Amino acid sequence: MYTVYILLCGDNTLYTGITTDIERRFQEHQEGKGSKYTRARQAVEIVYCKKYRDKSKASKREAEIKRLTREEKNDLINQR
Repeated sequence: MYTVYILLCGDNTLYTGITTDIERRFQEHQEGKGSKYTRARQAVEIVYCKKYRDKSKASKREAEIKRLTREEKNDLINQR
């Protein structure tokens, strides 16, 4: 299983990623071992996640989310 997720960062920005273990990955982000982006902005909270059985579908969804505007991402987050 693959999880597409959105994190809220300390500077109120959003970070989108993909992982096979959301809890481990979130901890890595919080410890500064995740992405360069979250290392500089401190991951605060997982605000969205959705599981996919297929890595290809998860990667496509991650790319789609990354292309969304902030408003569209907020709408996605609020739908959960």
